[in-house]
Amino acid sequence: MLINCVAYQNGVKLRDLPVEDISDYVSQPDCFVWVALRDATADELAKMQEEFGLHPLAVEDALHGHQRPKVEEYGDTLFVVMHLPEFVDGMLQVGEVDVFTGKNFVLSVRNRNSQGFLGVRERAERESHLLRHGSGFVLYALIDAVVDRYFPIADMLESELEAIEEKIFVRGTGRSNIERLYDLKQKLMTLKHAVLPLMEGMRKLFGGRIPQVCTDHEAYFRDVYDHLERINLSLDGIRDTVGTAIQVNLSMVTIEESEVNKRLAAWAGIFAVATAFAGIWGMNFKSMPELEWAYGYPTALAFIAVSCGVLYYRFKKSGWLELPAVPLPLAAGRRASMMMTVPFVVTISLSAVNKMREWRTLSSSTTLLLSAARNTEYFEPLGPARVFSTGLPLP
Repeated sequence: MLINCVAYQNGVKLRDLPVEDISDYVSQPDCFVWVALRDATADELAKMQEEFGLHPLAVEDALHGHQRPKVEEYGDTLFVVMHLPEFVDGMLQVGEVDVFTGKNFVLSVRNRNSQGFLGVRERAERESHLLRHGSGFVLYALIDAVVDRYFPIADMLESELEAIEEKIFVRGTGRSNIERLYDLKQKLMTLKHAVLPLMEGMRKLFGGRIPQVCTDHEAYFRDVYDHLERINLSLDGIRDTVGTAIQVNLSMVTIEESEVNKRLAAWAGIFAVATAFAGIWGMNFKSMPELEWAYGYPTALAFIAVSCGVLYYRFKKSGWLELPAVPLPLAAGRRASMMMTVPFVVTISLSAVNKMREWRTLSSSTTLLLSAARNTEYFEPLGPARVFSTGLPLP
C-alpha cells in the first residue's frame, strides 16, 4: 500500500506525486523522490523496480521479507534491511523495513509493523538545510529513527528483569521466576538479532570505502553506530544478569527442597523412635516383666511421648522443623488446603479408633480363650490312641 510519494528539490518539498510521474522528477537535477510503502504487493514492487531500476534480488528480498538485517550494494543503489520490534499484547513482535537508496530516490518498504515514519518525514522537512543533502540524509534519518526505537525496548527489558529479581528470594515462586526469565531471555535475543547484524552493516557506511550516496554523511552514520554499540553493550549486561538470575533461582529451589527434606527427615526420626519402642514392647515374650506391671502401659506411653518430645525440641531448636514464610496468596491457599484436609484427617482418625476398639475386643477374647486352654485339659494319651478328655476316640 502506498503511504506517500513526494518530490523534493534543494531540500524543499515540491509536491505529492502519483506513481506514474516518478520518472519525470527523478531525472531532474538537485531533485529526489521519497516513496513510502507498507506491506507492498508484488505489483507495487514491480512498478517501483521499473521506475527506479532496482536490482531483482533486492526486490525479491523486500517482497518475501524475513531477512537478516544487512547493508548491501547493488551498483549505485544501497539496500538496507532493518528489524522493527514492537510490543503487541505483551509479546515482542518483529517487523521489517527495507530501504532502497539511490542518488535521486529513497524507497522504504515497511512490513508487519504498525509504527510509521511520518514523524521522520516531518522532521526532515523542517530541517531543510539537512534535507538539501539529498537521499543520503533521508537514509540516515530512517536508520536513526529505527535505532531510537530500540532504546525504549531495552529499557523495558531491564525493568522487567528488575521486577523478576525482586521475587527471586520469595519462597514458592521458583517455577514462575524460571518461566519469566526464559521469556525475558527470548525477548532479549530477539532484540539482539536486530542490533548486532545492523552494527556490522553500519561499518560499511563510514571509514574506508563508502557507497556514493553516503558521501559527506560519514559522521551521521558513525553516530548511529555508536548508538547501536551502546544498545548492544546494554543487552550484553542484561543477558549476563539473566544468566546469573537463573542460576540463583535454581539455587533457591535447591535450598527449598533441602529444607523440605530436613523437615521430612526430622519427622521420620521422631516417628522412628515411637515405632522402635512400640515394636520392642509388642514382641509378647513371656519374660518381659514390664508387660505384667499394672502401670506398664501408661509408663510406656509416657516414655515414648517424652522421647518424641525431646527429639521434637532438639529438631525445632536446630531449625529443622521451621515452616517457611510464604507470600499471602500462597499462605491463603495453604490455609484453605489445611481446612479441607482437617475433616478428612478427623474421619480417618475416628475410623482408626473404631478399628482399634474392635482389635482390642478381639484381643481380649483371644486372651480369654488362651487362658482357658492353659487351665483345661483338652486331650490326654490313652495307650496307642489319643482321645479327648470326654473319652471319644480321635478319627
